[in-house]
Amino acid sequence: MSDLAIRVRETEAILARIVRDFTPAVFASSLAAEDMVLTDLILRAKLPIGIFSLETGRLHRETLAVLDAVKAHYGYDIALFRPQTEAVDAYVAQNGLNAFYDSVEMRRECCRIRKVEPLGRALLGNQAWITGQRRAQSSTRSDLRVEEDDPAHFITKFNPLADWSEENVWEYLRANGVPYNALHDRGYPSIGCEPCTRAIQPGEDVRAGRWWWENPESKECGLHVVDGKLIRIKSVAA
Repeated sequence: MSDLAIRVRETEAILARIVRDFTPAVFASSLAAEDMVLTDLILRAKLPIGIFSLETGRLHRETLAVLDAVKAHYGYDIALFRPQTEAVDAYVAQNGLNAFYDSVEMRRECCRIRKVEPLGRALLGNQAWITGQRRAQSSTRSDLRVEEDDPAHFITKFNPLADWSEENVWEYLRANGVPYNALHDRGYPSIGCEPCTRAIQPGEDVRAGRWWWENPESKECGLHVVDGKLIRIKSVAA
């Protein structure tokens, strides 16, 4: 059995266990390559796992185009959660539209308004949430577990692709004809909001294009951080 086949079988078993033991559960998709793997596995198997995405208001048009591609390919509408207009307007009025370039604190506050708060609403009423995070993506994810406690949302969090390599992801997408973000073909392995994402250079870390003006240790948006620390507390065995 190939390495990819093993990874797929393991991931299918994780998703089946989530459905069995943690319903209702939702998948938080950033519409990136890893998330399209999980989208395909969930929708092809018709698993009762809802899929949502955070529409921050500053995404690339290529990222938004993935929503239409999923609708056309699977007949599925990904649910969208948006930031509160009042909070965005207040941030911009007080700090400026692009204040996130000024400091890590300003950037994290922007992420809190545009991502973290909407995520909280999206997770309400669910027993578990699923992400497309992989251990090999960056230094901040090197100790990623498949299953974790998320004390910020009082919910269980699953990272079914934790053990997948970049090669596994792309082999799966191509073998199964899965639609993906066109920016990946232009040197964007990791894609966030448009003003906070750039293409990477050969040899750079896959997340080097995210918040490239910051130190690697600070490069998380807050979705996986509690009180300034990554949510790796109370991790349970995979």
